[in-house]
Amino acid sequence: MKKILLIEDNAEIRENTSEILELDGYEVLLAENGKVGVDLALKEIPDLIICDIMMPVLDGYGVLHLLSKQEKTATIPFIFLSAKAERTDLRKGMDMGADDYITKPFDDVELLSAIESRLRKKEVSKKHYSQDIAGLDQLIADANGEQELKKLTENREVRYFKKKTEIYREGDFPLYLYYIQKGKIKAFKTNDDGKEFIVNLYNAGDFVGYVDLIQETNFTDTTETLEETEICLIPKKDFYVLLHQNPQVAQKFIQLLSKNIKANEENLLKLAYNSVRKRVSEALLRFYQDNLSSMKISREDLASAAGTSLETAIRTLSDFRDEKLIEVESGRITILNIEKLKRLRN
Repeated sequence: MKKILLIEDNAEIRENTSEILELDGYEVLLAENGKVGVDLALKEIPDLIICDIMMPVLDGYGVLHLLSKQEKTATIPFIFLSAKAERTDLRKGMDMGADDYITKPFDDVELLSAIESRLRKKEVSKKHYSQDIAGLDQLIADANGEQELKKLTENREVRYFKKKTEIYREGDFPLYLYYIQKGKIKAFKTNDDGKEFIVNLYNAGDFVGYVDLIQETNFTDTTETLEETEICLIPKKDFYVLLHQNPQVAQKFIQLLSKNIKANEENLLKLAYNSVRKRVSEALLRFYQDNLSSMKISREDLASAAGTSLETAIRTLSDFRDEKLIEVESGRITILNIEKLKRLRN
């Protein structure tokens, strides 16, 4: 049962509003002024707060200000109630962080609709979603199917790429968010001497190109397919609608897309400071996916991912083969002892 804190100094309005909420299945906490309301909010941590503006002891603006400073109450949805309908009051409340504003007198449907909307958006911000199209579709559905967000899942263009096909190049301006439906791609940078360094590997179920799209900057790397790949293209304008039209969904979507950034930074640190054996074992494990022990990797790609020369990568692979960690046949590498390989990289 959702818990709602109602802060209202008028006894009749307080009782009538409380009755409406209880009949709709909410647990209601009552406070007759702002000071009592703040104390109750900090003690009970309600799911939503409805607060009058003009009250003795502490007005509604003061309540919102104090609760927004406390970590445990800062994200609670907050709805103002007031008989004052001037636009300046509305603007002040919204600028302070209120989620909605209802003027008295109000009807039952108006109040309950506002509450349901705010609680639903709160649930979206708390929910965890899988990092794939199904997770994105579920996130948008949970956002109550707003028309702007629906566009993100409609009329997607799907392109098919052969092995060693470039998706985008460093310096290009992003026009799409890319989603890999099938296949695998590498993201790499090239130095002044033309030497390639793989900075990331993406598999089916991954989004690609989102960092530069969010920052509205040119791509900072180049991507190329490692095998036949199927990619879904989400237009930039639709992605921006997601970011700008619905802050709660945007916050969760950014978390969904960005959760691997820390892991990527750790990988770069390992490549910078680890020994060659550790770097090559790390690179092998980065190519490894879906519990498939056998993979076809070019020696150039492996060296690029490990940040070492081709000769050194080949020599290290030979050592791994002598140690029965891997088997190499016709360009295909089979991992024989993945646990030992994992220990090597740590």
